[in-house]
Amino acid sequence: MLDWDDFHWMGLDGGYRMRFDPRLLLMKLESGESSAAIWDSLWDELHHQGDVGEASYASVPHLVRIYRNSSRIEWNTYAIIAIIELARNAGGNPDVPEWLKDDYFSAIRQLAETGMEQVLHAKDPETIRAILSVLAIERGLRHCGKILINYSEDELLEIASQLRAPRNAAVPSSANRLDRRI
Repeated sequence: MLDWDDFHWMGLDGGYRMRFDPRLLLMKLESGESSAAIWDSLWDELHHQGDVGEASYASVPHLVRIYRNSSRIEWNTYAIIAIIELARNAGGNPDVPEWLKDDYFSAIRQLAETGMEQVLHAKDPETIRAILSVLAIERGLRHCGKILINYSEDELLEIASQLRAPRNAAVPSSANRLDRRI
């Protein structure tokens, strides 16, 4: 994990593919200041229309460390980390720099471990989906994680209803055999 005074911070790009130093925002979170404005800035700067950069990756270990030292269940932490990880290597986004890989992937694993405990106590569907998304991503189920983080329950129900075959549609013979055995 980068120390606050590490020289790497000054040369990192954020989601806009421009230099962005997230330390001030991360320090505010660490001090207990968890306002919507801070999270809005982090979301805007670390992920922009599918783009992420090294500043996004360097923020992940700090976000997890700060989160694990707090006592609240916070949707933003799970969601932003899931989105950053899903954007990695997609659409021209860079990979995690070698000097950061161990800390980055360890942080995702630590957040998943925290999520395993917290998912049972989370109340709202968005938080539960964000936690489950991190769990899925950490276990290598990236497509499941992407569905969980990108679609609400209502959207998933609508997609599922469109995928269902009409009742009078032809059923493959193997399914008929299965129905007779049940």
